[in-house]
Amino acid sequence: MYTVSELSEMLKNKKISSVEVTTEYLKKIDKKDKEIGAYLLVTKDEALKSAKEADKLISKGKSTALTGIPCAIKDNICTKDIRTTCASKMLEDFVPEYDAFVIEKLKQKNAVILGKLNMDEFAMGSSNENSHFKITRNPVNLERVPGGSSGGAAAAVAADLATFSLGSDTGGSIRQPASFCGVVGMKPTYGAVSRNGLVAFASSFDQIGPLTHTVRDSAMVLNAITGHDKYDSTSRAHTTTDFTKDLDKGVKDITIAIPKEYFEGAIQDDVKQSVLDAAKEYEKLGAKLKEVSMPSLKLALPAYYVISSAEASSNLSRFDGIRYGYRTSEYENIEELYKKSRSEGFGDEVKRRIMLGAFTLSAGYYDAYYKKAVEVRALIKQEFDEIFKESNAIISPVAPTTAYKIGQKTKNPLEMYLGDIYSVPINIAGVPALSIPCGKDKDGLPIGMQLIGDMFSEALLYQIANAF
Repeated sequence: MYTVSELSEMLKNKKISSVEVTTEYLKKIDKKDKEIGAYLLVTKDEALKSAKEADKLISKGKSTALTGIPCAIKDNICTKDIRTTCASKMLEDFVPEYDAFVIEKLKQKNAVILGKLNMDEFAMGSSNENSHFKITRNPVNLERVPGGSSGGAAAAVAADLATFSLGSDTGGSIRQPASFCGVVGMKPTYGAVSRNGLVAFASSFDQIGPLTHTVRDSAMVLNAITGHDKYDSTSRAHTTTDFTKDLDKGVKDITIAIPKEYFEGAIQDDVKQSVLDAAKEYEKLGAKLKEVSMPSLKLALPAYYVISSAEASSNLSRFDGIRYGYRTSEYENIEELYKKSRSEGFGDEVKRRIMLGAFTLSAGYYDAYYKKAVEVRALIKQEFDEIFKESNAIISPVAPTTAYKIGQKTKNPLEMYLGDIYSVPINIAGVPALSIPCGKDKDGLPIGMQLIGDMFSEALLYQIANAF
């Protein structure tokens, strides 16, 4: 297993070629991915062609940090002339005519894209069991889920079937699978990475971010994909130009807040202990710990599911069997065409959220549910702002449990939703958060801790994470 930084040095010094590295990864995917199921599509020919071009640039001394580095992309990020399905029957044959902003950025750096990765359909799920095509398994234990919705992205990195991957995070969909699979996952500040070309689930929550082996790798990839995009009205210019610059500064005199509500309720004992042990480790390294309170944490989950489902209902209304996507083969009128195309094209979880969203936006229920959820959103952001006035970062668990068994929670959606309790407040507030491994449970499954920062504090989060 090589990290991005290691491979970058080896390629730059011509100890190995990108074609050799890419060929090796393609062989590994062919051999190992049958049992893991991380990939929906492997773009072998395109990858080898990109690797040859990368080697030419390296030979001329024109390489960047990501030139020739093999990576993989979650299948809800548009790739020109390469199928982008969102793991749904609805988009089974959809081939975009353009690249997402982040893909353009990776191509500018001459990274090598190995293929598209499995996910929960339209990014709706926390276990990667909602894909129309197949279930992805956790490489650490094949009987366990890899987390979701970026389960394929986390599994590909954990199984070393890509040096890094890009996922999307709406309510924890990068951080939770990173925690379950024992890799590093970054959810950037809302607006730091363009959503242009990301198939929308909930537009005011969605963010693209990297999954990597190490903190340094994550910082290197984020360097490549940030930047203002004039085609995304929510895109904001980032003040930091190099997230690797302060990685080795340590945590002396940094204040880390510990919200007591994050360690109460139905949290697995070894998850709680591992994160608290990590906090003590930070204290030994020179950081100051401060206990704080976030009373509205208990309101975050219902507020998130009301707002995100409302936005999903609106965003997914475009998939109607008319313009593109799945169309039913038998219908007698346009109403039946809509009804059958959507009924047959969407899976159960997507339908559930569309219906929940349509209900909360309907006359008579808008004020009772949606409006109230928006007020809760403002309250949660206010509580984060108060904490960051006196603390540099927050430490917490990513999820209340480690990876659970495949099929364990599929019959009870509410139980699965509860697994997002610690991750959704970050998306609600729009702040950045980083998941890094901090231990293992009694069954040897990875435990992730979450470092949360104020808006555009990614460089500081990387610095704190790297010290650990």
